[in-house]
Amino acid sequence: MKRTHLSFAAAMAFAVLATGTTFVLAAPTPPDGFTAIFNGKDLIGWRGGDTFDHRTLLAMPAEKREAQIAKWNENFKPHWSIQNEELVNDGQGSYATTEKDYGDFELRLEYKTVAGADSGIYLRGVPQVQIWDYTDKAKFPIGSNKGSGGLWNNSPGALGKDPLVLADKPFGEWNSVRVLMTGARVSVWLNEKLVVDHAILENYYDRKTPIPAKGPIQLQTHGGEIRWRNIFIREIGSDEANKILASHGSEGFQSVFNGKDFEGWAGPLSEYEVVDGAIRCRPNKGGTIYTKEEYSDFMVRVEVKLPPAGNNGLAIRYPGEGDTAYGGMCELQVIDNEHPSYKDLDPRQYYGSVYGMIPAHRGYLRPTGDWNFEEVTVKGSKIRVELNGTVILDGDVSTVKEFMANNAHPGKDRTSGHFGFAGHNDPVAFRAVQIKKL
Repeated sequence: MKRTHLSFAAAMAFAVLATGTTFVLAAPTPPDGFTAIFNGKDLIGWRGGDTFDHRTLLAMPAEKREAQIAKWNENFKPHWSIQNEELVNDGQGSYATTEKDYGDFELRLEYKTVAGADSGIYLRGVPQVQIWDYTDKAKFPIGSNKGSGGLWNNSPGALGKDPLVLADKPFGEWNSVRVLMTGARVSVWLNEKLVVDHAILENYYDRKTPIPAKGPIQLQTHGGEIRWRNIFIREIGSDEANKILASHGSEGFQSVFNGKDFEGWAGPLSEYEVVDGAIRCRPNKGGTIYTKEEYSDFMVRVEVKLPPAGNNGLAIRYPGEGDTAYGGMCELQVIDNEHPSYKDLDPRQYYGSVYGMIPAHRGYLRPTGDWNFEEVTVKGSKIRVELNGTVILDGDVSTVKEFMANNAHPGKDRTSGHFGFAGHNDPVAFRAVQIKKL
């Protein structure tokens, strides 16, 4: 029989009065596949926190980091309590912050707040899924009338900043939140209504860099009582994350690899093989294979699997001969740059970099042996690389004046060419290769 938290609490209180027996509240029961990160009884698994760059915290010496967390904890526990399996904040104090860091996940929770309150849910320590009083006219100029659930700290006009619909329930009622996060891509449902659709969460602390690949969940305190319950999380693996990423924005993409043979491809095809529906460079072989068709402005989606220390590249506007990185517009690096053998790489050689010209942000590759989902946009002289849901490069080759090892790239101004793979002796694999002309 379904019960409400109120009726359960009342039943327990009656039982205590009638029998004198002390009952212990049971931990909330999560849906299949989820874990309860609040046990309904105490603050185990939580610490204090604040609006603070998680990467900065992790970079601190251990002693300094522990002192910072201790300071937050002093201002944390006095303002948080547990009542009837609800995590209650009085509107003040440090934020409730998970001790564990999370990468890709699905988060579900319920909250109930009061008029005038303002709160939020930090994702990987980054603000935030907004929660506030949608009737507060004083905040209408900054969007409160549009409702909760938006990524409020995104830039003005950015996708996701404002919720798609007003979905808040009246004060005194519980609101349900579902957050799906893959890379920096965030979707939010408030009371089962989609309010954010696969938007990129900007890095509030430094908008020139992407958000961390992992970080804590934080429940913000901001001036008014808020209650939380049924806080559940499900960590998402790489295969599911790839399916989520592939399911968005797929309109107009056409497959350029049939999963069986090299129909539609040219170049040193004998140096490659098709294995389990993927193109794979043969060990100790290489060279650039490429689509017979040429492209000017386009987008490409591809899944990539690296072996340990694997090295390859994406050929962009390749002329069909010569060195991919120099004769074509560019080669986008495909490399296991976390391997010790590559510890001395130039930053312009990291995964996703425009080889020798523009460095990509590091730290967003999946573990070796997992499939990575990559989307590349080539428009004019501009290139954008999104890896596993996070934009790791957004650059313009026409502005590059300094080159690695002072080696110029005469092909960088090409306006069309083939797309392909530039093998370097390692069995790097590619599958689900799709291109969309722009």
